[in-house]
Amino acid sequence: MPSEKSPTVIKKYANRRLYHTGTSTYVTLEDLAGMVRGGEDFVVYDAKSGEEITRSVLTQIIFEQENKEGAQNLLPVTFLRQLIRFYGDSMQSLVPSYLDLSIENLAKEQQKLREQMSQAFGGGAFQAIDDQVRANMAFFTEAMRMFSPFAAQRAAEGKTGAPAADDLNNLKAQMADMQAKLEALSRK
Repeated sequence: MPSEKSPTVIKKYANRRLYHTGTSTYVTLEDLAGMVRGGEDFVVYDAKSGEEITRSVLTQIIFEQENKEGAQNLLPVTFLRQLIRFYGDSMQSLVPSYLDLSIENLAKEQQKLREQMSQAFGGGAFQAIDDQVRANMAFFTEAMRMFSPFAAQRAAEGKTGAPAADDLNNLKAQMADMQAKLEALSRK
């Protein structure tokens, strides 16, 4: 939630460093994400041109958060695809206000939703759900290994990545041998 005071000014330099003018220190994208979570409003300017680049920096923070290893993604792929489809569409001008209203309502109802979930499922329910999701993913990953025999064979042999040249040569030799056998059978 933005506060009533004027936003903090952050300057982005050509070396991609971000300078917090309020504290006279350099900050990271993670620091800016913490400021957003803490409700501190800021605006980012390109130090050289003076152009406001807050939107691109916030987008970069979202990108970083979405790509954190082990972190749960907030934006589903279907949502991202649909959002991209709106660019250039006649509905494009309506999307920002709709998203603003939707996220504002979610933020207002967030605490009420947490309380209801806690009452319905108890305090440890979220951990139990998270544990179940992790177990399901482990099961799914193992099932996929079973349905990918070549990957399982390569893993058993301790090989990773693309097949080595000798593996390809062996496969080619086996294919040539099979083709020769098939030709011999067809002649009989």
